[in-house]
Amino acid sequence: MAGRTFTERDRAESEPVVMINESAARTLWPGQNAVGQIITQDHGRRVVGVLADVRHKALEETGGGEMYLPIRQTFDYGEVDLVVRTALPPEAAANAVRAALRPLDPNMPLREFRPLRNLVDQASSPRRFLVWLLGGFAGFALLLASLGIYAVISYSVSQRVQEIGIRMALGASAGNLQRGILRQTLVLTGIGLVLGLIASRALAGAIGSLLFGVTAGDPWTFVGMGVLLIVVAVVAGYVPARRASRVDPMVALRTS
Repeated sequence: MAGRTFTERDRAESEPVVMINESAARTLWPGQNAVGQIITQDHGRRVVGVLADVRHKALEETGGGEMYLPIRQTFDYGEVDLVVRTALPPEAAANAVRAALRPLDPNMPLREFRPLRNLVDQASSPRRFLVWLLGGFAGFALLLASLGIYAVISYSVSQRVQEIGIRMALGASAGNLQRGILRQTLVLTGIGLVLGLIASRALAGAIGSLLFGVTAGDPWTFVGMGVLLIVVAVVAGYVPARRASRVDPMVALRTS
């Protein structure tokens, strides 16, 4: 986020340095640039970089203040986890790492190799199942809402065949009738959407703890669902209105 990462120059005989995360930077030097500051770790280390916060334990748990020390300036570690970024398949990458480390220390214990994606999947699997379950119910509810909107509006328009016939007999054009029906449909849909969005926004906080990378009040989600329901309402109003406006006025007037 700021400053630099560790380099080959950061050795035991050089100035002790450290990198800290954003939470530590805000806590220790609020409103200031942390790069170049001195912390008291190991009788004084200079901050050379600021990193983004990392979620080590779970996706929904933010980390606290953290610092990173260069391994050449650290002597009290009991074990090391090596993280490798590579385009190789996991097995090929593991063999390459073993081959590279063997000349350094043939007796170095090389334990399990796991892709980072496996760790993320393991941490998120319980949440993912619950979110998929909720997503399925939400999709089903959206389908029911769309069908309900279409059925109600389509039925209400079909009940106005006589009215449409009278208007056409008095000289109203099919286009004007269709636009009038669509306008009334959009007004009713807009009222329903406003009420529904208010209720949804109030209840969205209940699932906030299950979300990662998106907030409970994500505007694109609300806008997308609103646009979808408006499209359904427009189709529900236009199709029967177009069909009714094509009926012969005399036939419509004779319809009881």
